[in-house]
Amino acid sequence: MKNIDKKSLENAYKLFESGDIKNIEIGTTKGLQQIHKYLFDELYDFAGNIRILNISKGGFRFATAMYLNEILAKIELMPENTFEEIIAKYVEMNIAHPFMEGNGRTMRIWLDLILKKNLKKVVNWQCVDKTLYLQSMERSPINDLELRTLLSENLTEDVENREIIFKGIEQSYYYEGYKKEDDDN
Repeated sequence: MKNIDKKSLENAYKLFESGDIKNIEIGTTKGLQQIHKYLFDELYDFAGNIRILNISKGGFRFATAMYLNEILAKIELMPENTFEEIIAKYVEMNIAHPFMEGNGRTMRIWLDLILKKNLKKVVNWQCVDKTLYLQSMERSPINDLELRTLLSENLTEDVENREIIFKGIEQSYYYEGYKKEDDDN
């Protein structure tokens, strides 16, 4: 495991263990930036900063940097009253991909905070298959039904369960290529 990933994973645990998670603004761009800064502070000089360069992944081009602040302002105004609305907002934020690196790990925490606040539920990420999740995220800009179905099947009301939270963080890092056995390297 790369030192950056290991340190940001430790920071993710610390975000919850310290109680600092309670200071995060929920559902806003500022809150997303707060999470990103917490995870990647001292690891990336851009931690918590909205990107100013264009990025792409696997042939998919994320939102153009020139319009990113306008796009983020519109995403922030999206409703969060139902599970469907929250997932739609999550998908739009993923399309925006506001940071140079660390978007997925940051956005999954952000999503859970919105779900917890508005629905009193979180995703039990340890039960969400990596391949199915990544495929549904790839297809979500066209249709988010697959993603909604996958995540709704793995919602839990056990929002304060430390094991669910921490195993979920580990799963989030696994989605990004981190393997637990790399820990000793």
